[in-house]
Amino acid sequence: MSRRHLAWMLFAPFLIQGQVTTSQYDNTRRGANLNETILTPQNVNAARFGKLFSLKVDGDIYAQPLYLPGVEIPGKGKHNVVFVATEHDSVYAFDADGQPSTPLWHANFLNADAGITTVPDREVRCPFIRPEIGITPTPVIDIGSGTIYVLARTKEGKGVLGGGRYVQRLHALAITTGAEKFGGPVEIKASIKGRGAGASNGQIDFDPLRELPRAGLLLVKGNVYLTWASSCDVAPYHGWIIAYDARTLSQTAVFNTSPDAEESGIWQSDTAPAADVDGNIFVATGNGKFDVAPAGGRDYGDSVLKLALSGGKLELRDFFTPYNQQELNAQDADLGSGGPVLLPDQPGLHPHLLIVGGKAGALYVIDRDRLGKWQAGSDSNAVQVLPIAEGIYSAAAYWNNHVYIFGAHSVLKDFALEQGKLSAQPVGRGTTQFVDPGATPTISANGSRNGIVWVLRSKGWRSPDTPAVLYAYDASNVARELYNSEQNSTRDHAGLCLRFNIPTVVNGKVYVGAKSEIDVYGLIPGAR
Repeated sequence: MSRRHLAWMLFAPFLIQGQVTTSQYDNTRRGANLNETILTPQNVNAARFGKLFSLKVDGDIYAQPLYLPGVEIPGKGKHNVVFVATEHDSVYAFDADGQPSTPLWHANFLNADAGITTVPDREVRCPFIRPEIGITPTPVIDIGSGTIYVLARTKEGKGVLGGGRYVQRLHALAITTGAEKFGGPVEIKASIKGRGAGASNGQIDFDPLRELPRAGLLLVKGNVYLTWASSCDVAPYHGWIIAYDARTLSQTAVFNTSPDAEESGIWQSDTAPAADVDGNIFVATGNGKFDVAPAGGRDYGDSVLKLALSGGKLELRDFFTPYNQQELNAQDADLGSGGPVLLPDQPGLHPHLLIVGGKAGALYVIDRDRLGKWQAGSDSNAVQVLPIAEGIYSAAAYWNNHVYIFGAHSVLKDFALEQGKLSAQPVGRGTTQFVDPGATPTISANGSRNGIVWVLRSKGWRSPDTPAVLYAYDASNVARELYNSEQNSTRDHAGLCLRFNIPTVVNGKVYVGAKSEIDVYGLIPGAR
């Protein structure tokens, strides 16, 4: 056997089965797994496809499940592994095929005897994540070092007089055992000069109680990036971006989006910051004052920011702010409710495009080489601005020159991308309307063939507890619904839905995070 053939044999499982190491599959956040060879529009239907099993966990799952094939677990052999994080401050590694259904390993960051608990929802004064807050953002995996990075929140140090302090920590865990690595965890601490909300003596300190991390973690060029906003706009809070060295966990840079004001948080409806091949990072902020133009300030409310690590600092390289930012902020119609997506290179004057939407329901198509900054009177500095829905609380997905987006109180919409422009109207529409927050689509395909758009109906702002519902649409014609998990509810119903959840589709299975369980869907054995 040749050395080349041997190498192919060793790495073939990874090439065939794929892997999911970050939110929305990769740092462009296009939301597409192009290595799916098992699930097709022909076999995803209620007769042949459904729920295979559920895996019980100790808390609610907001983070998108991650997946690695062929992981050697000490004493337990090689497994395809799905990684699940919960609001009870746990990380689980399960056999992705349910054999066995018990965890391969389980790490938990609580210690009742030492007074270390999750954060009660009443103490953040927000009912959106309840009854406890632990791990919310999607972790990220570094294949090279075999590490999963997790941001967790705790309340610690009860004494005889009660009280305690609030802590956030970055954990680096071995993917094979869950053991802490690199001397971790490291406590999140940061300070910047500023006169904004919460400032003391010209300094703003990171507040581990008020700062809520919802956007997923980003790993790029050897650094892990963490971002924050708030719980229900409970003040005072700021938008923070903090970078840590992935191998030492030392803090490498800090950026604050509102040093002389407040707010400008990074929510992005639980999607993650995007990054290009050069390491430029793109985030969307929500709420807050914008005073950069014409006043020359430093506060970036309702803006898309382009940053890069340079000389030990996060350098702001460019930004885009809607012309009517002041009105958007006054109406709580912030831009940062949507997540940025980087499109593939396009022909024409704007080869490098970014798309992002916000609560006002507009989808902005902007040139990420020249974001456009702010201008008075109109958004002509954007490549396009398209009205999509009543509001956008999600990110789009991209496949085969099509952009799929599901806004609030709307249906799944398909826009064609031609010559660097989106079609003015959808070229396809789904058949089922969702309330807020709509959904972030995820796509499975075998390259340019057999595309399926998957969406998860999640919990509306004021909705009662109901099961999550998984939908599958033909990506070539989204008016054609292939499947939903209520067609055979007795067999396929999912756990109670949460909010903003994104399903993970890989290696013939769909992983759906829900309240205290993960539901796994696939082809039914023996079905024809």
